[in-house]
Amino acid sequence: MRKIIHIDMDAFFAAVEQRDHPEYRGKAIAVGGLPGSRGVVATCSYEARKYGVHSAMASSLAVKLCPHLIFVRGNYEAYREASAIIRRIFLEYTDLVEPVSIDEAYLDVTVNKKNNPSATRLAAEIRQKIKAETQLTASAGVSYCKFLAKIASDLEKPDGLVVIPPQKALDILSKLPIGKFHGIGKATEEKMKQLGINNGADLRSWELQPLLKRFGKAGQYYYNIVRGIDERQVVTSRIRKSISMERTFSDDIDDLETLKEYLSTIAEKLAQKMNEKGFKALTLTVKLKYSNFEIVQRSCSAKRAFDENNIISSQAKCLLEEFYDRQRSVRLVGIGLSSLVWKDVKISKQMTMPFYEDSQYIKISNNDKIF
Repeated sequence: MRKIIHIDMDAFFAAVEQRDHPEYRGKAIAVGGLPGSRGVVATCSYEARKYGVHSAMASSLAVKLCPHLIFVRGNYEAYREASAIIRRIFLEYTDLVEPVSIDEAYLDVTVNKKNNPSATRLAAEIRQKIKAETQLTASAGVSYCKFLAKIASDLEKPDGLVVIPPQKALDILSKLPIGKFHGIGKATEEKMKQLGINNGADLRSWELQPLLKRFGKAGQYYYNIVRGIDERQVVTSRIRKSISMERTFSDDIDDLETLKEYLSTIAEKLAQKMNEKGFKALTLTVKLKYSNFEIVQRSCSAKRAFDENNIISSQAKCLLEEFYDRQRSVRLVGIGLSSLVWKDVKISKQMTMPFYEDSQYIKISNNDKIF
C-alpha cells in the first residue's frame, strides 16, 4: 500500500505578501495586474475569495466583486525563496518529491527518511515545519494514490489536513460534486451534468464503454478515478513538453506590422530561454486573442529541431499572415513551442530538413491512525 501526501500552500503568493507586509494582513488582496491594465488575478487572499474573487479572473471583474480589493504587483523572488525552503523540508522526509508548481507537490512516504509508518503524522509534522520556517500555512491530503491525496488536500482549505484511507475512498468519492474531481474542467463538468452526472455516485454508475464513447480516451480516466484507481507514480523529475510566451496589450491592436514586431520580441526572448535551458523545438504555434476574447491559433512543424531566433520569428509571422483577420483588433498575441528536443539527444536522420525558406510548412491539428 503506497502512502502519498499532497501538500498545497494556502493562497501562496497572497500569503507571502501578507506575511511580509503587516498592513495587508486580514485584508482582501490580489496579486496580479491592475484593473486598468487588463491584468488578471494570479492569486488572492481568502478575505478576497469570500467575495467570489479567484485566480485567473480578470482584475477588472475582481474589483467589481470586491471594491476594496488591494492589488499587489508581486515579489516573485520572495515566492521563490519560500518555495525553496518548503522543498528543502520535503527532502528531509523523502527523496520522492514531485513538484507540481511553485506552491504544491506530491510526496511518496511509503518508505521515508524518518522511518515513520504513519503518513498522517508525517504530513502534520511537515505542515508544522513549514509554518515554523516560513510563517505560511499549508493544506495536506493523505491517501494511497495521487488523485485521492490531491482531492483530500482541497477538502478543508485553508490550513487543513485530510486523510482518505482505502476503506473510505469510495464513500467520499460518491458524495463529491463532479466539478470537484481533479481533471474535470468547466466544459466537461457542464457536459456531464447534461448527462445527469452530478456527483461521483452518478459517474460510477456509468460503464466504461459508454464513457469512452462520450469522452474518448478521457473516459478511461474518469472510470478509474471514481473507483479510486490511480497507479501514477510520484515522479521526481519532469520532461518539459512546451514553452510559450504571451503579450496582452493595454489597448487593442489592429495593425499587422505592429503585431509582427511583438512576435519578433517574443521570439527573441524564447530563443534566449531555449539556449539557456538547452533544448530545441519541432513545433511552433501562434496564438491570438481578439477583442471579444475569442482565441484562435495555428501551428506548424519542422523536420529539424530549431532554437534560432530568426526561424521562430519568421515562421511565427508567416502563420500570423495566414490566419489573422485584418478586420478585427487583437487583445493578446503569443508564441508556443512544443515537441521539445534536448540538445544532447540525437535526432533520427529523417529529421534533417529545416523550415523551408519559402515559408512552406506542415499544419497540424489545431488504517486510519497508521496510514
